[in-house]
Formats: sequence, C-alpha cells, structure tokens
Amino acid sequence: MSKSRVTPEEAMHVRDTCICRSLQQAARVIGRLFDEALRPLEMTNWQYSLLMNVAGYESPSIGELAESLGTDRTTITANLKPLERRGLIEIHKDESDARTRRVVMTKLGEQTTKSAYEIWVDVNAEAVWKLNGMNVARLREGLLALAS
Repeated sequence: MSKSRVTPEEAMHVRDTCICRSLQQAARVIGRLFDEALRPLEMTNWQYSLLMNVAGYESPSIGELAESLGTDRTTITANLKPLERRGLIEIHKDESDARTRRVVMTKLGEQTTKSAYEIWVDVNAEAVWKLNGMNVARLREGLLALAS
C-alpha cells in the first residue's frame, strides 16, 4: 500500500535523477545565454533558429518549418509575424497550392541572419566550453533520440 505523500527521499531521488528536470533547467540557462547574445540584434534564440531554418531551405512552407523545429504551424505562424513586421522575411502563397504559405528571406533578413550567425559562433563555442570536455556529438545524438 502506498503512502499518501511523497517522502523526502523520493523527492530527492526525482531531483537528482529526472532527465526532464535536468533538460528543462539546462534549456532555460542556455536559452538565456543565447537570448542575451542576440539581444543587440533584437532577436531571441527561437527567432534565430526559425530564421536559420528559413535560410536553410528554398522558400520553406510553414508546415515544413514546423516539422523541422518540432512544433506546430500555429506556433510558427505566431513567431514569424514579428520577423515579417521587421522586414526580415516575407510570406507568400504557394504558386501551385493557395492553401500553402511559403516563407522567403528578404535582403535585410539575410544581412541580419549573417550578423546573428557571427554572434552564434561565439556563444555556441562558449556553451560547448561550459560542457567541460563532454562529447558534444554524443550529447546531440542523445538529444535527437529523445526528440524522435
């Protein structure tokens, strides 16, 4: 028969071994690190990831971006709006399917993304350095396995 409340030992076991808790804590810390670095460009790390995905494809659809970033189309659409208002991207209807919207990087978006990339190189190296010699490739593999 189980007790009606969690014991302190059980609570400490979760604190010390929960992968979800550790990942959430690390995500908040690393997110702040990247957000702070990108602040001079008035960009968040999420917006940077979104722009880099746009840059990596030839006029991706909103659905393709959502799939690539592991989120839904509504989230992508909401996060594209500020980038569109800033003139970094344009959103057009697909020529062959009017229901599909495609995202295109503008010249200003290309310039801003290049500046952001230069910042990213440094801050990413700092984040890797903080991992204190950990095998980063294996870490990425593990994270990708969790995400799939």
